[in-house]
Amino acid sequence: MTDTEITLTPTTTPPATPAIVPAGALRIGTGRTRRFVGREHGAGISYFFVDNDPGEGPGLHWHPYAETWVVLEGTARIVVGESELTAREGDTATVPAGVWHRFTNAGDGPLRMLCIHASDTIIQIWADESTTS
Repeated sequence: MTDTEITLTPTTTPPATPAIVPAGALRIGTGRTRRFVGREHGAGISYFFVDNDPGEGPGLHWHPYAETWVVLEGTARIVVGESELTAREGDTATVPAGVWHRFTNAGDGPLRMLCIHASDTIIQIWADESTTS
């Protein structure tokens, strides 16, 4: 139970027609990773669905909001600030806003991970300015 007052009245009529976003529409380039920007779909969060081979992962970066990872398959080595974590299938980890972080696939097979951004848009600031999202 929460002490927060809920003032929203539920309805059976959504403000827009519900739709499925096909995986192919979210794919980044020719890779297997997908990017969902919530603002484009009326959602308050954004995410990456990561599908990386061993050794792959993004470079060091940070966001002005928290990010939460859910490992769906494989093993991720996650660096949060000066800490290093190993997350396996079913594990969840979170990095606070403004903290440098990165992850790599530390396993022998694919890493499939949901990277949830607590924002309706994705903002990434890279340590290496030549890196892009």
